[in-house]
Amino acid sequence: MAMDNRSGSLFGLVSPSYGASDPGMNVPLTSNPGLSQLSPYLNFDPAYLQTTQPEFIALEGASQKRGRFELAFSQIGGSCLLGAGVGGAQGLYGGIQETAAAGHTGKIRRTQLLNCLMKRGSASANTLGVVAFMYSGLGCLLYYARGSHEDEVNTVGAATMTGLLYKSTAGLRKCAMGGLVGLGLSAVYIAFSSRDKLKDQYTHRF
Repeated sequence: MAMDNRSGSLFGLVSPSYGASDPGMNVPLTSNPGLSQLSPYLNFDPAYLQTTQPEFIALEGASQKRGRFELAFSQIGGSCLLGAGVGGAQGLYGGIQETAAAGHTGKIRRTQLLNCLMKRGSASANTLGVVAFMYSGLGCLLYYARGSHEDEVNTVGAATMTGLLYKSTAGLRKCAMGGLVGLGLSAVYIAFSSRDKLKDQYTHRF
């Protein structure tokens, strides 16, 4: 009965063990001294693989960074979801207190809690959705008005104009307060998100 070159097995079917004399095991691990390690199975040099490429495919001639128009949809949707969650939690908390004070129990209390939750959640979602829509729209207008140039000025300008526009029907004083709120929130956001960039600019300038 013939035996192959694998020790301890019959035709290599039971408990195969490979020895050092097996020619299939003599696979070089490096192409040349000083080069990166080769794959012993696919026989290619991983150094030729570019691992710094982006994980998405951009259209030819298009920017690989998403602009304000592409980000507008996620910002509006995220704001609506955030408003619904925060408003729903506030409505539920207020409904629990109101129904407990009124002495409601059973189905009446559950109905009142659902009404408070849905009413407050939908109102907050609509408010934040409108604010996000204004901010995204004004940001896109500033982006194209400045020759498709994107920087912190667009963020501050869009947030300030959003506050002014949102409170424009409540009088001059509240309109100015809305603009100041938008300016302050955008300044805090830029200080947090672009602190390294601003620090480098400040260091090089002074």
